[in-house]
Amino acid sequence: MSLGQQDEQRGPGPGRRGRPRSEAAEQAILDGAVALLEQGVPLAEVSIERIARTAGVGKATIYRRWPGKEELFVDLLRSVEPPDPVLPGTSVRDDLVALLEALRQRGLAKRSSALLHNVFAQMQSYPKLWEAYHRTVIEPRRTLTRDVLRRGVRTGEIRADLDIELIDDLFVGPLLLRSVIRPGAPLDAGLPAQIVDAVLGGVRPPS
Repeated sequence: MSLGQQDEQRGPGPGRRGRPRSEAAEQAILDGAVALLEQGVPLAEVSIERIARTAGVGKATIYRRWPGKEELFVDLLRSVEPPDPVLPGTSVRDDLVALLEALRQRGLAKRSSALLHNVFAQMQSYPKLWEAYHRTVIEPRRTLTRDVLRRGVRTGEIRADLDIELIDDLFVGPLLLRSVIRPGAPLDAGLPAQIVDAVLGGVRPPS
């Protein structure tokens, strides 16, 4: 009996993710998607049917976890990217450094992982996947950064007359530039602190 058949016989549980009895099936699904991508199958040709066949599960097993392949691929990318940071909360500066360090680690991961490089190279021309990734991964991270910046405005560490969206771009822009536009540029360990200190110097209220 396949993993999918075992999972389907047990029936749906109380939640979509995190059930111990279905972890093997879920991992098999993600591994199946990875296997297809590593074989060079384009994203547009990686269907739920093809993933199910490769993973040895039924389509219903996949659809109980993900409404479509876009959401499945977003979870796949999350599983191979570095985890989201835990902010120290000691200061706005420290939180910003932690956020940019997580962005630096993602840049390094994309450079070292052929899978990530391949998927991200194709995502721009696959609007549904890009929109799902932006909505569920990028935008929550931007919201977290903006929340830290607004806290800086309230505490007097950042000028109140500046646009928060613009300040956000000033902080993350250099790392995105080196990760995407200049992929050969260094992503040294001290870069997040250098960026934060340089930008904070320009956005602090005058003493």
